[in-house]
Amino acid sequence: MWFVDAAHCVYGTYLCCRWSILRVFVRAASGLQRFNVLGAWNAVIRTFVSVTNTTVVNTDTMCARLRKIAAIRSVGPVTVVLYNARYQRNKVVKALAAELSITLLYRPSYSPNRNLIERLWRFLKRKSVYGQYHPNFAAFKAAIEDTLSKLSTTHAGARPSLMTLNFQELDDVSLLAA
Repeated sequence: MWFVDAAHCVYGTYLCCRWSILRVFVRAASGLQRFNVLGAWNAVIRTFVSVTNTTVVNTDTMCARLRKIAAIRSVGPVTVVLYNARYQRNKVVKALAAELSITLLYRPSYSPNRNLIERLWRFLKRKSVYGQYHPNFAAFKAAIEDTLSKLSTTHAGARPSLMTLNFQELDDVSLLAA
C-alpha cells in the first residue's frame, strides 16, 4: 500500500519557535521559486519513491510517479492511496494505473489524519527548512534533497514512531446541540 501526495516547498524562510533571552533576527529569503516533491511512501516495506521538479505538478509527473511505483516489484496487489486532485483523477492516470495493475484508492479532499505521507512531509520540513536560512534556491533544494536521501539511513531512527499505521479516527459529532 502506497500513500501518495505532493509537497510544494516554496523558497523562503519557514518560521518556527525558538526561545531566546535576546531578540533573534532570522534572515529571510525572498523568491517565488517552488520545489515540488511528488512522493510515495510504502507503509509495508517502508520505502520512499519520489519525482521532483521545479515547474508544475500535472498528469505527466503523476504518471512518472506511478511508473516508479510499478518498477518496485512487490508481492501481492499494489494499492495507491491519494487525494482527488485533478492531475491524479483523470482518464490518462486511470488508464496507466490499470495498465500497470495498480489500484487507485481516492481519499476525501483533505484528510491528513488518513494519509501517512503527511507525517513524512512534516518531518521533511522540520529537518530541512524550518528556522533555516538558505542563501539561494540551489541550497534550499539541496537541503530538501539531502533530507530525502537520508530517510533510509540517518533519519531511520525517527521513522518507526512517526510512520506507524495508527491513524486518528474522529467521532461523529452533532453540531446541533440542545
